[in-house]
This record gives sequence, C-alpha cells and structure tokens, in this order.
Amino acid sequence: MTEPNSEPAAVAPLLGAADIRRLAEEIGVRPTKTLGQNFVIDGNTIRRIVSVAGIDPEETVLEVGPGLGSLTLGLLDAAKTVVAVEIDPVLAGKLPDTVRAWRPESVDDFHLVLSDAMKITELPVQPTALVANLPYNVAVPVVLHLLQHFPSLQHGLVMVQDEVADRLAAGPGSKIYGVPSVKAAWYGHMRKAGVIGMNVFWPAPKIHSGLVSFTRGTPPATHATREQVFAVIDAAFAQRRKTLRAALATWAGSAAEAERFIVAAGVDPTARGEVLDINAFVRIAEARHPLDA
Repeated sequence: MTEPNSEPAAVAPLLGAADIRRLAEEIGVRPTKTLGQNFVIDGNTIRRIVSVAGIDPEETVLEVGPGLGSLTLGLLDAAKTVVAVEIDPVLAGKLPDTVRAWRPESVDDFHLVLSDAMKITELPVQPTALVANLPYNVAVPVVLHLLQHFPSLQHGLVMVQDEVADRLAAGPGSKIYGVPSVKAAWYGHMRKAGVIGMNVFWPAPKIHSGLVSFTRGTPPATHATREQVFAVIDAAFAQRRKTLRAALATWAGSAAEAERFIVAAGVDPTARGEVLDINAFVRIAEARHPLDA
C-alpha cells in the first residue's frame, strides 16, 4: 500500500506524480482514451480547484470520475462528505485503500458508487455541490444529467475541455453559443472560472482544460415541460445557419406552423437560434403547447 510523502504538518498531503504512477502500477492501470482518463498529478492544481469551488465545510460533494483519488483527497479536506461515482471497477476497487492510507480520519465521510454517472438517479447521500474532472467526451451530458436528477446540487465546479468550458458559459450572440449553453441556462448560471494547463495531468492531454463554475437558479416559470423546451433548442441548433422558421419546420410540422409559433412567442422568425436566450425558447415551446390544448 502506498504511504503518503512527508510534507509540512500544516498541509495535508496530496498525491503527486510519483504517487499517481505508483498507484496505477499497483493495480495494473494505464490511462485510456476510451474512458477519457487524465489523472491530475499536481497538488497545487487540486488546491486551486477546491478553493475556486467554494465548498462549505458542512457540504456533501459529488465527484464524478475520481480515478486514483487525487481530487478526492482535496475534497475530503474541504467538505463534510464526499460521494464519488466511478465507472471503472479496477479504479473503484483501489480508491477506498487510498482514502484509508492518506485520510484515515475521513474514511466514514467517503462513499464510493461503482456506476456510470449518466445512469445514476440515486446516491447514498444527497449532494449539494458537484466538483469533478470530467472526461472530455461526456462532460456536457453528464453535467446536464446530474443537474436534472439531483435538485439538491446547488453549485459546483467542473473541469472540462477548454472549448467545452467556453461553450457552457457562452451567452446569446456568441459564435460558440449553442445547445450546451442554452440547456445549462435552464438550470442556472454558468461562468468560466479559469484555465488549467496540460502538464498537470498524466498523461498530458493535447489541449488545455477549462474550469466552469455554476450556481443553480430557478428554471423559467412556464407550463411547458423541460422536454418540450429542450426539443425546441435541439431543433433550432440542428442546422445552425438556418433561420428559426426553417430550422423549426420539422419540429412544428411545417415552416408556416413554425413561423406561427415563433411570432406568437414574440420572436423574429428570420432570426437564428444563436441569438435567443432560454426564455425565448421557453415562449416558443409554450406557443406550440398551450395550456388549453
């Protein structure tokens, strides 16, 4: 079992590059592109993430993809409880040992769930914050899934591909504003909170990572369902260069019907989806699905 490196007593030890590689070797793990595994090997980066996340000492934090536990240890130092969801059974099997070795006083505050984050709808403890280093290829659907199924999540910080971070935080009118931006806005406010270099990971990715901070808000007041609103968003951005009248034709049944709903919502049918905020999409969904229908 790996033992912590000696560090000043005032600073809780965190996993470094040598520790990460040694833990991986002990269980025969090589990071895979399939699961988007890039392990953080820099303690200062972990401390930065935990600090920016603004975790209250009484909070329960949900971590997705804890891997070998580098961020997990930092979260256990800051939160009351950590619930980690890991899809890889080999990594999940090692993580409790690492917690026992490096944070013996926090063993009872740590819960491990072996599962796909896209499939979980229940957890042993209701989380109030999400802090995670997310695989690039599933980052957006994972964030949206967790916000949908865990209303207890009030804020969080996720590390994703830098380009994805920009898209999540983009506002109407931006060239990178799209489906992730609008759907995220349904749940609350997203903002870019920093950039992480490549050399703090093993293996080092070929692109920078971005930090996205979010605060949950109240969804728009509407009789339309989330599914109905999201269907409009998906249709509007399916072909970005088309006007709303053309883009929503299939969704509405015809271009003429699409124009009727768009105009009823107080939106210009010649506009494109990139300029609409979440409330405009809500009004279009309401026009298609009136209360008295």
